[in-house]
Amino acid sequence: MPDLDIVKNLLDVKKRIKKVSISCRRNPDDVRLVAVSKKISPEKIKTALDAGVGILGENYIQEAQKKIAGFGNRDVSWHFIGHLQSNKAKLAVDLFDMIHSVDSFHLAESLNREARKNNKNMDILVQANVSGEHSKHGLDPNKILQLLKEISSLSNLSVQGLMTMPPLSDNPENSRPFFALLRKLRDELASSELKYICLKELSMGMSSDFEVAIEEGSTLVRVGTSIFGPRN
Repeated sequence: MPDLDIVKNLLDVKKRIKKVSISCRRNPDDVRLVAVSKKISPEKIKTALDAGVGILGENYIQEAQKKIAGFGNRDVSWHFIGHLQSNKAKLAVDLFDMIHSVDSFHLAESLNREARKNNKNMDILVQANVSGEHSKHGLDPNKILQLLKEISSLSNLSVQGLMTMPPLSDNPENSRPFFALLRKLRDELASSELKYICLKELSMGMSSDFEVAIEEGSTLVRVGTSIFGPRN
């Protein structure tokens, strides 16, 4: 029996994405929904897939490995959105279609090496720590240009854009300055005309602030709780 709350929630989130996109004169098709399925049961994930989810986001490699094996026959793209250690590069390349959280050349090299072994072109995003919080992963924005220059020499990685996480807040408007900073950073880096680097994607915005993120240019919103409900 499908969880009708998930179906209803998903429809509501999609409506909200469309509404805010239109209100800021953006094409709703330019904003993709990443349904964050960490710590969500396979039964609930199946309901979301049946209801039209096309991208699932996972934070933990071992948890994702079991889920991906179980849904191997489904037409779904898997994105890794959590902190990734270099020693998990092989599994990450094997399992995922995009990695949102690359924040060092060492990690990029490891991913490139495994992608080359798989004869795979691995889509990645570079994670920026625009808030400057020590508790947040991601690279200092001032160091991203240099990282992109280094990554441009890695033939099996394809940089698609940037990702960030703002400080936690109950007020979505508090996230706006950080989203705006990431968009400004992307625009500045894009003007550098780096070879083999594409910066079309901005991964920003979660359940609490994805509408503000869309207004500031997000192309990938990572929404979990608003679809699946609170996690245990």
